[in-house]
Amino acid sequence: MTATGAPLKQDRADDRASDRAKDRASVQAYPHHVLVVDDDPRLCKLISKFLTGQGLMVTTAENAGEARRQLESLKFELLVVDRMMPGEDGISLIRSVRESSNVPILMLTAMGEPAQRIEGLEHGADDYMAKPFEPRELLLRINAILRRAPAADEPPRHELRFGDCRYDIVRHRLSRNGEAVPLTAGEAQLLAVLAEHANEPVDRAALGSHPDAETNPRTIDVQITRLRRKIEADSRQPRYLQTVRGTGYLLRTD
Repeated sequence: MTATGAPLKQDRADDRASDRAKDRASVQAYPHHVLVVDDDPRLCKLISKFLTGQGLMVTTAENAGEARRQLESLKFELLVVDRMMPGEDGISLIRSVRESSNVPILMLTAMGEPAQRIEGLEHGADDYMAKPFEPRELLLRINAILRRAPAADEPPRHELRFGDCRYDIVRHRLSRNGEAVPLTAGEAQLLAVLAEHANEPVDRAALGSHPDAETNPRTIDVQITRLRRKIEADSRQPRYLQTVRGTGYLLRTD
């Protein structure tokens, strides 16, 4: 028994290790993670089964609160959200998600009125599908949205990232580690010009050409020094707001 039992135990251990490796490989093989939010558990199960069979990784949530918990702990490339749910509806969830994320969203709706569908698009949905729908069409729409979407780690087009900082080039707002960074009028004007020409040298003349901007080179240098203190980890060795010898300055983004 001892002689034959040991190999059997080893074989079982090897099988379990092989199964775990397959599970890890299976998860790693999925290129996109989709969150499906619908209060109908049967529909969630059907969508999950179909999309998983098509090579997607799927997580489901039956209400907005559960969806938020999933969004806090997991990374998703796309959300499929039902418009009509008890409690907080899909429109409210989409609006909330759009305050902090540009993740693509496909909205499901049983409402046939154009005004209802338009409302979802106005609040941040990228596309919509009317219920009932064919699973194959759902897959095609998801793939089309994912092809159009930027990479998951790509910032929104209106935002520049450098180190711990984010700069909204539309609202001209700077934040660091999620906290707003106050800027003087002169600093805001300089940063706006540098951001407009991100990763390109900007000469002092261009920095001083902004309406109401200080044209004195010394004043510009002082404002750059102040900006560095607000942007750089070490303002004495700037990584992002760099001096271009003989020209001016350059804002380098990540």
